[in-house]
Amino acid sequence: MTHHLPDSIKAVVFDLDGTLIDSEADLRAAVNRVFDEIGRRPITRNEVVMMVGDGVPKLVERALEATGGLPDDGTDDVVARFLEFYEGHATDLSQPFPGAQDILRELVAAGARIGLCTNKPEAPAHEILEFFGIAKYFGAVVGGDSLPGIRKPDPRHLAAVLEKLGTDPAHAVMVGDNANDIQTAQALGVPAIAVSFGYPRGPIAALNADVVIDQFDDLWDVLAGLA
Repeated sequence: MTHHLPDSIKAVVFDLDGTLIDSEADLRAAVNRVFDEIGRRPITRNEVVMMVGDGVPKLVERALEATGGLPDDGTDDVVARFLEFYEGHATDLSQPFPGAQDILRELVAAGARIGLCTNKPEAPAHEILEFFGIAKYFGAVVGGDSLPGIRKPDPRHLAAVLEKLGTDPAHAVMVGDNANDIQTAQALGVPAIAVSFGYPRGPIAALNADVVIDQFDDLWDVLAGLA
């Protein structure tokens, strides 16, 4: 089936964790590997899905708080140990959400420029994109450590992605799964599309997204409606 991109939309920017990729299992495995070393109990899936979305330092901080509190000497060592393990194991258990690879291929075929705006560090983000064969679709990847001190919900994070794509906010949309994604997009005047199958950390309606989709096939009708 041939899809057509509305003339008013030039770029589609995606979040990664909880939007394109179900990465919870690898994030949890990395946390629990480090926690086993430092004598903490393992965290569960239900816990970790409430912790992701704000980058690795915040994930580690939340996991520590849930299992006994923050160490007296801070979190830097635990974060470093997490990254040391995770960056070589970011694709052991993760999988693309159904339809993710197809929608990227279809969007590019229709002429869209595709960007990634993720609070995940850039190195494992690239590792994941390459592993699943979808890196070729992205014209810009900006991670949580790509811009010093700037990450979602700071709209400058999304603005940097659009700058790399050569697209202004008036001709872009953002697709994500949690409040950071929606707030980032709306602060920049970009339509915010939420997926219902990610890690929203609460009721999906509370995100106040412009549109919610239950599957990626729905995105084409949404884009047509935004034109």
